[in-house]
Amino acid sequence: MSGPASGNGSPAATSSIAAGTSWLTVDRGVVSIALVFPMRGPAGMFGPSCELCAQLAVEEVNNRGGVLGRQLRLIPVDGGAPPAEVAAEVEALVSVGAVQGVTGWHISSVRQAVAPRIAHRVPYVYTALYEGGERTEGVFLTSETPDAQLRPAMRALADLGVRRWFVVGNDYVWPRRTTQAAYRYARGSGGRVVGHHFLPLETHDYAEVLRRIEHSDADAVLMLLVGADAVRFNRAFARSGLDQRCLRLSTLMDENMLLASGAANTARLFSTAGFFAGLVTPENLDFHGAFARRFGLEAPPLGSLGESCYEGVMLLAALIAKAGTLDVRAVEASAEVVSYDGPRGELRLRRRHVRQRIYLAEADGLDFTVVAEL
Repeated sequence: MSGPASGNGSPAATSSIAAGTSWLTVDRGVVSIALVFPMRGPAGMFGPSCELCAQLAVEEVNNRGGVLGRQLRLIPVDGGAPPAEVAAEVEALVSVGAVQGVTGWHISSVRQAVAPRIAHRVPYVYTALYEGGERTEGVFLTSETPDAQLRPAMRALADLGVRRWFVVGNDYVWPRRTTQAAYRYARGSGGRVVGHHFLPLETHDYAEVLRRIEHSDADAVLMLLVGADAVRFNRAFARSGLDQRCLRLSTLMDENMLLASGAANTARLFSTAGFFAGLVTPENLDFHGAFARRFGLEAPPLGSLGESCYEGVMLLAALIAKAGTLDVRAVEASAEVVSYDGPRGELRLRRRHVRQRIYLAEADGLDFTVVAEL
């Protein structure tokens, strides 16, 4: 097997490797990117949107000449597998030179498994909202953190009279750390968190947590649930009648999840994010048009989670192009002057995080209506 690809566009050479159950060809004439996105589990419901958005970005970059004179290619990796399995697969791809960069949407426990094993070897653009604090060399982050996203959203809802929060989250690092922050943010907004409850991924029975909410004096629920778990919770919440008493706020609720929840189950449901499909800007309208032309009107709905994978590819391409090499140390050294264009306009990095606007939106049936920029 060949060693890792060099960063100087060395002459083409190929070899075959096994990655999971798929045989891949190492092609030195392209820049290959591992796209780590959920193909199963609760987040699998928006996996198709993630994949198509990343594919669109790759095609746009390649139509402009690629990166370092080479075409981009995506290598899909199932980010819905157990974190240790994902990390092992990605590390194997990096070790044999099958990929020269990594991006995609996957939960924080996957990122924590992957980053220490590969981020100092290839650039890694993580596109999911997360709990904050990631400082591993070679990791770049495009999405929201609680301080910029949740804090102002809770403050805005406090202005509407919300004072008492109950937090419902999946049981892993992002919900747990964000819940700790929520206690501080509620106090800072003149309110308080009256309780919290964590549930395993792929939970189907919400009776116990709904009883806890009902017996509390909460007037709002903070949802830190992933994909299908959030959908099932929304349905159960509405059936219980609690939607008449409590509003809901989610920091992870895209249009695919809203559609799956059903219009009857989204009353008084708010979401906060850096992107919503309904934002009326020239860049977003262009994005919608390009997506529809490429994949048709029956493609999965666009939302913040899929859009993040478009940005992941665009940022990774911009980082490599600015550095003029695939060497992760050079990429890191030039990152602070990198910008890229996408559906949210021109965006720049600061301390390896993308600086961005954050919005608050309210569900209107099966669509989100942006009500404020935070």
